[in-house]
Order: sequence, then C-alpha cells, then structure tokens
Amino acid sequence: MKLVIENRLKVTAIAAAVLVLGGCGGGGSNESRNSKPTYLGTVVALNYDGASDDLLTAGLGKTGLGGVAPAAVDPLNPTPAELRKIAIFNNYRAILDITPAGGYGSLYGPNINAKGVDTGGEGKIAGTEYIAYSDDGSGKQNITMMVQVPASFDPANACIVTGTSSGSRGVYGAIGSSGEWGLKNNCAVAYTDKGTGNGIHDLQANTVSVQNGVRTDATAAGKDSIFTAILSAIERAAFNTATPNRFAVKHAHSQQNSEKDWGKWTLQSVEFAYFVLNEKFGDVAKDGSSRLVRLTPANTITIASSVSNGAGAALAAAELDTQGLISGVAVAEPQVQLLPDARLSVKRGSSTLAGTGKTLYDYSTLANLLQPCAALVSPSTNVFNTVNPTTASNRCSALKAAGLVTGVTTAEHAASAMAKLVEAGWQPESNDLQASHYSFATLAVTLTYANAYGRFSVADNLCDYSYAATGVATSLTPFAPVPASAAALATSFGTGNGVPPTVGINIVNNASAGGPLLDAASVSAGAVLDYNAAGALCLRELAIGSSANALRVQKGVGEVLRTGNLQGKPALIVHGRADTLVPVALTSRPYFGRNKIVEGANSKLSYIEVANAQHFDAFLGFPGYSARLLPLHRYFIQAMDMMYANLKTGAALPASQVVRTVPRGLTGAVANPITAANVPPIQTAPALADQITFANNVVTVAD
Repeated sequence: MKLVIENRLKVTAIAAAVLVLGGCGGGGSNESRNSKPTYLGTVVALNYDGASDDLLTAGLGKTGLGGVAPAAVDPLNPTPAELRKIAIFNNYRAILDITPAGGYGSLYGPNINAKGVDTGGEGKIAGTEYIAYSDDGSGKQNITMMVQVPASFDPANACIVTGTSSGSRGVYGAIGSSGEWGLKNNCAVAYTDKGTGNGIHDLQANTVSVQNGVRTDATAAGKDSIFTAILSAIERAAFNTATPNRFAVKHAHSQQNSEKDWGKWTLQSVEFAYFVLNEKFGDVAKDGSSRLVRLTPANTITIASSVSNGAGAALAAAELDTQGLISGVAVAEPQVQLLPDARLSVKRGSSTLAGTGKTLYDYSTLANLLQPCAALVSPSTNVFNTVNPTTASNRCSALKAAGLVTGVTTAEHAASAMAKLVEAGWQPESNDLQASHYSFATLAVTLTYANAYGRFSVADNLCDYSYAATGVATSLTPFAPVPASAAALATSFGTGNGVPPTVGINIVNNASAGGPLLDAASVSAGAVLDYNAAGALCLRELAIGSSANALRVQKGVGEVLRTGNLQGKPALIVHGRADTLVPVALTSRPYFGRNKIVEGANSKLSYIEVANAQHFDAFLGFPGYSARLLPLHRYFIQAMDMMYANLKTGAALPASQVVRTVPRGLTGAVANPITAANVPPIQTAPALADQITFANNVVTVAD
C-alpha cells in the first residue's frame, strides 16, 4: 500500500503546556499554547492520498466495500496496512445493509455525497489519521483514540463529529456511521473504542494484539497491548492446565467496567481532535516551541454521534460535558440505561410501562432465558430462525420447571414465553425477530456484560462459561475446545467484533456433561440438550439475585446509569420500533421522558421512532428481513443533516414523531428493491397521528 507518508510520524508532547485541551473552552486567545492531553501516549500519524488508500474505505472504494473481503498476502503475518484495510472493510459492513437492493450505492454508501447525490465515483477521502492510547499509566486501560482529518477540512468552518465504536468493536467501529457522515461533511472525526476494543488474549500461546493490530507475545507487547488479562505467569499456567485453549477478551475481562466511563472516553476523543487540529492549523508560537490554539468550542461545531453502544456513549458524554465541548447530539438506537424515576410512564396504545425502563443486563438475561422457547410460538412467523426445535422444546421444559412460563404443552410454554417478553417491554413488532436474535446476539451480549459489570477475571469462569475455539461436528473432538486457527487469530484485529462468538472463538459450557463443549451443543444433567438452561439461569440470578456474584454485577450496573440531563443541548435520537436487541420501550422512550422531566422547558431533545426498523441493518440481507424491514441508517443520516443545519444556521429541529415506513415486500420470493417511497423523510412538523408527546410526566407514543 503506497502512502504519501511512508514512515509513522511520532507527535511528542509539548513541554510548555498552558492550555491542555481538557480546558479548551477558554476562548482560544493568541497566547494559548496547544498542548497534548497528559493521558495520551505517543501519537502515530499517517497520511492517505485518497487514491491508493484513504480514510473512509482503506482504498477499497464503494465497489471494494461491496465486494469480496480483502486478505493478507501472508495470512499468518499480515501487515498493519493490511489489518487496517480488513478492519475498515468488516466494520463498515457490520452495521449496514450492503446489498444494492437494500439501498447501498443509491441511498447511502461512499459514492453518495453529503447532499445525498450519487457521484458515480468510489467515494475515497484523502486526509490524515492519528492514533494514540489514552491510559492512566498502567497500560491496563489503553483506550484507543483516533482522529481522522479529511484534506477538505476548513478551519474557517470547523466541525468535529464523534465516532465512538458500536458494540464492542475496535476503533474503526463507527467508520460506516458517524465516521462516514463526518468525513463527507468535511469534519474531523474523533473515534474511540471506549475501552471495549477488539482485544483478544490467547492464554495458551500468550499472544495479544498491539495498537496496529499485529499479534505478538504478551510479555514483549507490554503496555502496547490492546489488552492483556490480569494474570500472573503462575496463575495463567494453572488456568491453562485446568482449562486449556481458552481466551480472555477485553470487554468481558478487562476488570475495568469501561461502560461507566464511556462518556469520559468520548470527551477525551474530542479533546484529542482539538489537539490534532490545532497542531495542524494553529499558528506557530513566537518562540517556535509550539503551536497556538486556533480552534475551540467557540468557533467549532461538535456533534456527539454514533449508533448503539457508541450512541449511548455520546449521550453520556453530553451529560458529562462541563466545558462546552459538545454542541449537539445526533444518535441512533442508543444502548442507554437510566437512573430509576418512578414519576415517569410511557404509553403506546393500551400499553403503559412505568418508570425508566430496564437495565441492559436485566432485559438481556430475560431474553437469553425466554427467546429459545418463544421461538416455538405457533403459527410461526419467525424471521430467519435457526433455533433447533428439539433443543428449544427442552428449554421450554426447563423454564416450566423453574416456574418461569405457564402451560402444559410446548406450544403453551412458547406462547407464555413470548407474552412475557412483550410484557417486559419488547414491542409486538419484535416477536418475529426473537428467534434470530437468540441465534446471533443474545447470549454473546449477556455473557460479556455479566463479566464486565462484575469485573470478573477470565479465571473466574463465571457461570461455568469460557471462550475457546471448538471442534467441528465431524472432528475427533466434536464441539470440544481446540487450539484456535493461527490465521484467524493473525487477522483478528480486522475481522473480530470484540464479543465471542468471533474469529472462530466460541462460547463454551465448562459444565457440560462429559466435559466442556460448545454451549449450543452442550449437555445438561440427564443428557438433555436445552441450550444450557443452567447457565442461562445462573446469568439471570446475577441480575435479580442476592449471591455474592450477583451483588458484584448489580453494583457494576449501578455505575453505568445515566441521568437524562443533556444540559439543554440540542439532540436527536432515532430508533427502530422493532429493535429486539435494545428495545425502544426500555431505552430511548424513557430517556426522552426522563430528559423532559429533568430539563423541563430547557429540553431540546426530539425522539424519532421508525416503524419497520430494527437494530442490525446488516441483518437486512438475511432471508425474511429484507422484505419486512428498512434501514435505520437512512434516518441516522437525516438526523445528522438536521442537527448540523440547526447548529450551523439555526434551522428548526423536527418534533418528536413516528416515521411510517413502507416495507419493500416480495416479488415471488425476492424482496423488491428499495425506493425513496419505502423510507419517507422525518417531518419537521409531523401529523397529529404521528406525534410523540410529553405531558404530566407521561410519554405518549403514536401507535
């Protein structure tokens, strides 16, 4: 890969620091010297020419991102440039429907410019990329920070967009959402992996990834490791003897509960962006020792943005912002958890939920228990169902024995399980998606957060779970832990998502009868396959029980609750009504209401709920999804456009509303191509029947 700058540039700290960007709200006088924040390590900078390589697509362009995955020349020894390209390819596609019929290349994509027009080009964007760790000196945090500055950045019209990673992804996790929007609109983009980045420690081989993604020995990596499990050599050896071929993963096993600081890390990424921009565009001080501060919040628009976990981080940052770093907020499908407030209730039609929703761990453990059984509801309307009916029936029986569902027959158990999900807050529109979400997401999320909230070590094997590669069904050790693929690990920085199952690392039930097995194939007492009901019940106890481990988890959950106070900042939240991973009734709806309670007349938050949209646009290419559901990304882009117009020109933000999309439907067995008619725009002044209102501490959502 040819680069304009072949060698990595090391940006060093300026000794004569006066204005550290933690205090950059001070007006930016000509005497203010630019200074690197003290929490940042060495800054690595690379220029990209916009042809052979670029900021948005890693040189792949619109065509390459929609094509075959890039590969390393030597799969066992990928270069940093190859790993970056693989990471951008996978992270871009992970949150978007990449099919042309679904809108890629026509409604969104690198070739669609900031005005929504198809340029006919590849959408490559030249500029400079800066990467550094934020850390407290221990090397245990190592929060990856990145700033991308497009060549088109204009300091006279300065803007910054945050791109905190969604899910547990690495630092490129928001490249296809707020990253793309920011770069196309000539803004610097401030990214962070928020401490959940794609750090995988192979405990058997003792290898880790360093900042540029290359795998190396953990001891040799030292403080450059993205993540190394907190185990002594003796402890690791004992663990490997007892449970060989296992892995520790950063989000689950860092023992930091990083979510409590997602807002802090997002604000730090903005401070990093100011440092970079002032180094690039500030005048040289008279003594030549440093740059002067030119760009400050007084002359720069900053939009806190991203999707899912990154969106929750943006909201947390706005709540914490005491320096005016953030001008406004525009996010999609935020994973956000609120302080309890019994004053609030949320109403849709005949359904009313009191309070501020449920915590992520509460509703995830409930879903993890009930979804396999609910998948058997008859008549079935499941979308892309891969749940095994026999194993799911056994889960129903286990739930019945635990007193968690009612009925006599499996069909009655399944109906009871589905009803309990709706009663807990899932919208009826999610019913058809419960089965597929169990297959692809629910346990992975639940187990990760159980470990994270309780700050458990990998050596704790919480609820008898662990992470390992497992043998295939036809192998000599079917479904048992085995050594991982060396090639898969070598490129894991680019292909992994930070939450097993990923890169061939699976979830293992250590307590399976006869020995550890892949969780979905594991055997409970009495030789029963029930999707490890005992493990699911154990995870649920951590949410609602009183054991020592439960108290640890519940304490961690309490550390991540948000206030809903955006301090009067203009804000837009868009969320899909059918979201099955982060249900609207438990997150965005109560956040909107809590914000109105705490801010009152100062609130500038609007909430946009999109019908026929759900959490994973990348799922829209799956059978059943494409005909029924539309891309939420379309509305994320519009929300960003509206927020920027409001901050730049004072254009009115839309009133809270439900957007009525139109499913694509089928022609024969094939989903029809998407058109603008399927995805009508957000209205500044919605019709009465589409309004979402707040009065007397009640949020009323149009049915």
